[in-house]
Amino acid sequence: MDIFEKVANNMGPIGAHAHYSHHYFSFPKLTGELGPRMTFMGKEMLNWSLNNYLGLANHPEVRKADADAAAKYGLAYPMGARMMSGNTDEHEEFERQLAEFVGKEDAFLLNYGYQGVMSLVECMVDYKDVIVYDAESHACLIDGIRLHKAKMGQYYKFNHNDMDSLRKNLERATKITNETGGGILVITEGVFGMSGKVGALDKIVEMKKDFNFRLLVDDAHGFGTMGDHGKGVGEYLNCTDGIDLYFSTFAKSMAAIGAFIAAPKEIIMYLKYNMRSQTYAKALPMPFVIGGMKRLELIKKHPELREKLWENVRALQKGLKDKGFDIGETQSPVTPVFLHGEYDIAAVTKLVRDLRENMGIFCSIVVYPVVPKGQIMLRIIPTSSHTLTDIEYTCDCFAEVQKRLKSGYYAQ
Repeated sequence: MDIFEKVANNMGPIGAHAHYSHHYFSFPKLTGELGPRMTFMGKEMLNWSLNNYLGLANHPEVRKADADAAAKYGLAYPMGARMMSGNTDEHEEFERQLAEFVGKEDAFLLNYGYQGVMSLVECMVDYKDVIVYDAESHACLIDGIRLHKAKMGQYYKFNHNDMDSLRKNLERATKITNETGGGILVITEGVFGMSGKVGALDKIVEMKKDFNFRLLVDDAHGFGTMGDHGKGVGEYLNCTDGIDLYFSTFAKSMAAIGAFIAAPKEIIMYLKYNMRSQTYAKALPMPFVIGGMKRLELIKKHPELREKLWENVRALQKGLKDKGFDIGETQSPVTPVFLHGEYDIAAVTKLVRDLRENMGIFCSIVVYPVVPKGQIMLRIIPTSSHTLTDIEYTCDCFAEVQKRLKSGYYAQ
């Protein structure tokens, strides 16, 4: 069979719906200034789908730093990979600041989060090593584990945040590494991006008393939001020292492009010389470095941004609970709203259209297989830029949607 013919006839589980979902449910176009109110298909929407937790995307100091750096350096500088010709004092200074902020010896800037953490996983383990990972780990981590599998490495999955399951899998992994002479890498997340649940990092760290392993934490949603100073879930759970490899992207709280890994100096030096996604890729352009330092400065100097975020989080989650909604076990700003019942795709489609076209609310919707059959999940991302009025209005609209869903309105 011709490869083009094969893929054209099998668009995949999400792409199978592209004929009606494209530009509306998938690949939508939100226009206007980034913030709580944007335009979708000519209508103003109350937007709950931006990971702009601290409102930094349009902060005047951030916009100025980005613009000044772009004017001074352009988007090309520095040319080349860091190892060859793309290193600068500014890149190394940003790494120093990030490491200091999250309580590690050193850090390594990455061009992108997804490719970066994939490459990190691949780089840290070989065929003798065993990976033990949380069942709800993000796709970027799963793809990194697949690279380990391609090297004939072994891996085990433990039930989400289940320490008994982790213990059993660590026992299995230990038996293997005793034979191979390899090591064990445990992988989990600080905040799980769909459920909003916090990873059991403190309990995993405690398990180091019984097992020899290293811990990699993807804290994309925790960096900047969790802990007294926004230093992440390690700070929130008081277990920073037990996290061996701390990873976060700039795509959430920092409202930017790029990512970083923080770890002991010798490990960072190893990564700088061995991570293929960075060795063979152009360095992060200077405006993202200068702009990133400005964002980090604001996170450190303006705790009121995080305080406002959490004021909104508490108001939103309380408002939803008071109206009888199931928001799961979230402990973070990520707010899932579960609507229970057996609903077909047509009903779900009508529900989303009702929210957007009649109520002016834009939020992400998640269905099977991301969530179990019999559930619809509306995923809300509150930010410091939202208002209490936005929250009250949204809770009222969701209550009406729930009422219409149960009455069969969307099944007509």
